[in-house]
Amino acid sequence: MSNHKILTIDNLSLQEFDSEAELIPLLTPEDEEEMNNEELPVSLPILPLRNTVLFPGVVIPISAGRDKSIRLINDANAGGKIIGVVSQINEEDEDPSKDDIHKIGTVARILRVLKMPDGNVTVILQGKKRFEIDEIVSEDPYMTAQVKEVEEVRPDENDSEFTAILDSVKELAIQIIKESPNIPSEATFAIKNIESQSFLINFVSSNMNLTVKEKQGLLSINGLKDRALETLRYMNVELQKLELKNDIQSKVRFDLDQQQREYFLHQQMKTIQEELGGVSQEEEMDEMGQKAKTKKWDEKTQKHFEKELSKMRRMNPQSPDFGIQRNYLELFLELPWGEYSKDKFDLKNAQKILDKDHFGLDEVKKRMIEHLAVLKLRNDMKSPIICLTGPPGVGKTSIGRSVAEALGREYVRISLGGLRDEAEIRGHRKTYIGAMPGRIIQSLKKAGTSNPVFILDEIDKLSSSHSGDPSSALLEVLDPEQNNAFYDNFLEMGYDLSKVMFIATSNNMGAIQPALRDRMEVIKMSGYTIEEKVEIAKRHLFPKQLEAHGLTAKDLTIGKKQLEKIVEGYTRESGVRNLETKIAQVIRNAAKSVAMEEEYNKKVTDEDIVAILGVPRLERDKYENNDVAGVVTGLAWTSVGGDILFIESLISEGKGSLSITGNLGTVMKESATIALEYIKANAKKLGISSEIFQKYNIHLHVPEGATPKDGPSAGIAMLTSLVSLLTQKKVKKSIAMTGEITLRGKVLPVGGIKEKILAAKRANIKEIILCHENKSDIDEIKAEYLEGLTFHYVKEMSEVLALAVTDQPVKNAKAIK
Repeated sequence: MSNHKILTIDNLSLQEFDSEAELIPLLTPEDEEEMNNEELPVSLPILPLRNTVLFPGVVIPISAGRDKSIRLINDANAGGKIIGVVSQINEEDEDPSKDDIHKIGTVARILRVLKMPDGNVTVILQGKKRFEIDEIVSEDPYMTAQVKEVEEVRPDENDSEFTAILDSVKELAIQIIKESPNIPSEATFAIKNIESQSFLINFVSSNMNLTVKEKQGLLSINGLKDRALETLRYMNVELQKLELKNDIQSKVRFDLDQQQREYFLHQQMKTIQEELGGVSQEEEMDEMGQKAKTKKWDEKTQKHFEKELSKMRRMNPQSPDFGIQRNYLELFLELPWGEYSKDKFDLKNAQKILDKDHFGLDEVKKRMIEHLAVLKLRNDMKSPIICLTGPPGVGKTSIGRSVAEALGREYVRISLGGLRDEAEIRGHRKTYIGAMPGRIIQSLKKAGTSNPVFILDEIDKLSSSHSGDPSSALLEVLDPEQNNAFYDNFLEMGYDLSKVMFIATSNNMGAIQPALRDRMEVIKMSGYTIEEKVEIAKRHLFPKQLEAHGLTAKDLTIGKKQLEKIVEGYTRESGVRNLETKIAQVIRNAAKSVAMEEEYNKKVTDEDIVAILGVPRLERDKYENNDVAGVVTGLAWTSVGGDILFIESLISEGKGSLSITGNLGTVMKESATIALEYIKANAKKLGISSEIFQKYNIHLHVPEGATPKDGPSAGIAMLTSLVSLLTQKKVKKSIAMTGEITLRGKVLPVGGIKEKILAAKRANIKEIILCHENKSDIDEIKAEYLEGLTFHYVKEMSEVLALAVTDQPVKNAKAIK
């Protein structure tokens, strides 16, 4: 009989089940009668098995790795839990078709589904009754077939020969269990307590060491008596093999006491290790014990380590658990328990470092200095978690590095972009092979102190999967009230993170889980102005790239005017990452000339820039001319900073329909509809004939249709565009606007004001119309950013039209009546 299905399930320990009875349900005659009376479904999903056969009444585990099989199991488990199980003719087939499976199979009920760490699924099945496949209905997403029940021919109740056969089967089964050292003796109890005749035959047939072909042959026999005789024949052969095997082993067995054998092997291993120049296991563990005495542990941690070290001493060095235990204790010893670097709270020096490393960002630097000042006064590192949010390339990550330098702390950075496994944060349990601590604990081990500056980069790029939600695991890490005992699954102990200065970075706060966002203090970092970009390029980017390309200031210089040309003509971003790329391109051209000993201009000119970078692609009209009716400049916020957008509208003869194009989202489409309805309702006040709306079609378009656009910011711009179109009057020159509208004509405030203002300034806009409630946002922006801009704060749409639409008709104005 087989030794792996009676009391254990492949790779699964018994503790995962309520009792052994779940693995060997003793089927009573009443249960069998009830099972036989169950109505067979007309159609069943078919699960092909590679290397086993399921018999009625028998419970077996099946490990499913194929995508089709996993989907079938999940669908059936969520539904009626009844499937058809058949064996493959060739177990090597990865995707068996209808011709690759046996026609006789067993109806099975799903008892339990277990998801394994390797991604496979283990399902516990119990056979019900036999069936025959009539016709395969479909093979996608998995095989489904029409089936019919195969009746089992049972002998007469008074058939004494059949009774004798069953008694022989029981006796042989018990004898095989006794002869086989690998089968637990509890199996005898199971055999003796089986009352059902057919279940006894099926149970024994299922657990014999037979090939799939032989087991399928047994399953296909309709007569229970014939099946019992064939089973008995196989059992006799198996018993003879077992007796012969045991006889041979008894003749060659060397009678050596187990304890003496282990001692002898350990002594040999120790000698071999010493000869090879290594350290013996005993010496290694003694060394660990000595190291532990030097650690700054509390009593609880000390006791835990000693207990784990004692456990390692009792382990067999050849067992897989020994390696895991060694890694665990080594991690314990390498972690900086209670070791802290001394902070340098020289705030003036910190200000110098921040100013040296970053130009601009005054609000951010001010907040960082305030943060350090509070830490200095309290002498307590428990502090709010800072989250720097803003477009790419504005210096979020480098701020953290500068803070670490200013404080004299170690700098640690982990990138969270695309992380989707909770174990990356919390670690794996030691029970898994290849278990490791989470990245938080690993990074602290590398840092060597328990109070580094810890950068959690791209925290908004976290994702979740079947392996858990990492953002939820970070809740404990980033909560000042509970991270003094952060629990790592591998470490199995609380570790104090309260002295760590966490700085998170993100591009989009909306993508962060609300509970996680609530634990952080958000500091917004918007884009740079053209002047700031030029200064950053001059002070940081150009010298850095010169050094990276092996040149000095003697080899190449570049003036402010040329840097400004690069900024305006070749980059349109909030940060400076693309600007650095363009500067590197200019320097590479000079490096090539130096290497090839060619003549070149050591002072970069405008002509050199065009020759190297090509014709400026971004130098276009900063605003559309106002000679065409219906063209209005709006302001928009994007993930990489602010930008300007143009609203265009056109009128044509028709029946009064409104068409909207430009890849607009739902909110912008609704804003356009609201704007038109407001104009219809106030046509008289605006000097527009109401008949226009029945005679003409209106088309509203936002250019760059390949770019998705959404949000409420363009409401007043759309309304102004439509009024300009319908009245054929010019829109004021060099004016832009942002704000949402209501049906009553109220102007509502919008967000992203600083980014939009910087975009307007880059586009040479002179006047900006805003909701009066956005005045507080303007007050927070530095005065130098607002130079050359005039702001108009409005409450009603009528104020917007009075400011934006002139009385002057456009050229070639249409006569709209």
